[in-house]
Amino acid sequence: MAAEGAGNLIQAVALLGAAVVAVPLFQRIGLGSVLGYLAAGLAIGPYGLGWFSDPQTILHTAELGVVMFLFVIGLEMRPSHLWGLRREIFGLGSLQVFACGILLTGVGIAFGFSPAVSFVSAMGFVLTSTAIVMQLLGERGDTATPGGQKIVSILLLEDLLIVPLLAAVAFLAPQATVGTVDVSSRWVSVGVAVAALAALIAVGLWLLNPLFRVLARSRAREVMTAAALFVVLGAALLMQLGGLSMAMGAFVAGVLLSESSFRHQLEADIEPFRGLLLGLFFLGVGMALDLAVVARNATLIVAGVLVMMLVKALCIYVVARIARSNHAEALDRTVLMAQGGEFAFVLFSAALGAGVIDAEVNANMTAIVVLSMALTPLVVLAHRRWASRKTLSLEGVEAPRDVAGDVLLVGFGRFGQIVSQHVLLRGARVTIIDNDPQVARDAEAFGFKVYYGDGARSDVLAAAGAKSAQVILVCIDDKESVTRIVKAARETCMKTRILVRAYDREHAVELMQANADWLIRETFESAMKMGQEAVVALGGTPEMADEIADDLRRRDAERFAVEINGGLFAGRTLMIGNIRQDKRH
Repeated sequence: MAAEGAGNLIQAVALLGAAVVAVPLFQRIGLGSVLGYLAAGLAIGPYGLGWFSDPQTILHTAELGVVMFLFVIGLEMRPSHLWGLRREIFGLGSLQVFACGILLTGVGIAFGFSPAVSFVSAMGFVLTSTAIVMQLLGERGDTATPGGQKIVSILLLEDLLIVPLLAAVAFLAPQATVGTVDVSSRWVSVGVAVAALAALIAVGLWLLNPLFRVLARSRAREVMTAAALFVVLGAALLMQLGGLSMAMGAFVAGVLLSESSFRHQLEADIEPFRGLLLGLFFLGVGMALDLAVVARNATLIVAGVLVMMLVKALCIYVVARIARSNHAEALDRTVLMAQGGEFAFVLFSAALGAGVIDAEVNANMTAIVVLSMALTPLVVLAHRRWASRKTLSLEGVEAPRDVAGDVLLVGFGRFGQIVSQHVLLRGARVTIIDNDPQVARDAEAFGFKVYYGDGARSDVLAAAGAKSAQVILVCIDDKESVTRIVKAARETCMKTRILVRAYDREHAVELMQANADWLIRETFESAMKMGQEAVVALGGTPEMADEIADDLRRRDAERFAVEINGGLFAGRTLMIGNIRQDKRH
């Protein structure tokens, strides 16, 4: 017993030691942490030094890293925001999955496999690696950008797709395998899955927030951490018992808690476990690469990796362009998503058990998927270096680099151009950045120097002189981007005044909570001016119009102060409605 315990401890030390050595080394040479984990797993696995004989055991445990990752993503996805992404999730995601599935099935048939085997192999490759893509997006700080959100939407659909695909595997299974499974039992399975999802939503809506309020009063940090783990693992277990994806359960739990005041605390509690288990997952993937199979079927596997990645990449790019993404965004999505993913292992295992594919196909396809996952960080690195060289060579476009000024203006559209005139007439030194390279090129003809850069990135803000500026003016019209810029600016420079253009009232509340110093709603001043003119048109004097405007400004300020703490409807009693006039009739 003591020897067995020592052996387990040695394996744990070996796993952690491999990660500690490989990951910093690979990051130092610019290859990223994901490739470091994969290389470390290959080195200590059964096909390397042989310190581990069963990588599947580690993979099953480390899948919890993916589960926790999706819980954290869910915490960032408020239901209203998720509803706003419905077109990307079910429109863009469905189009990409459908197109890639058809083309990759055709590739399998061209390689000489039966339609059923080709379909299962293709759909396994369609399921992009959520773990790798999210890790790479997180390292770049792009998870919350509009392009990153589209990628997250597609990944969510693909994660949900594992459920109907497992049902399709049961349908494709030979009759001898499924003869004991009748139609009624399948309907029972569907009912159990729906009931599990409904139970999770009910618990999330009515029990989780009261639970965390009670635990918060105890002021025991370790209890809150235990509760966070309990929620994540409990949701994953419930979905697994219902025959659904564990990751889906964690994501739903995160979404249900996204509006909670405990959201940031939960994210902080989960983060250490998420990072460690996600690293173990990549280690397990590296261990699962069977070098003997690769050597025995090298031609087939290498050809399969190259052809399937190229076909999927072409399909993703075309779908992105159809969906009106520009070339750079489409290419970035292509590079990130042109690989198979961890859910392919689940699908292939089910297909093997059902007799749809044999052991050799399973081994070959597993090797193809693992190699595609291992190649992705290298492809991303190559694309990043190529794209950066191309960006630097574009005429008229320059990234900010150690510039300084009194004012940093983010966004040079119609609004930003007007605002710039005030500070320029004041004699201030103004640095302008915009994330549209065409704006940066065109502005020079009008006498403006505009740098190309994303104001939501702390490194870009620092390079543009945010820390030395007296004022940062955020003048763009994308409310989600504005919020990210304010948060990044406040983290970069605590004392600089941040003046912001808000999209609407709800956005204004959100920006004040993000510590903006001053804001103006897009339509407020123009609406006030139009209202004053309406009073005059009704026979009022200009003085009366000004008096009414002053009263409305006072009411609006009081209402806004209440809404910051009490929510959007907290100050509705300060509004003047017209319902009481209708009641007289």
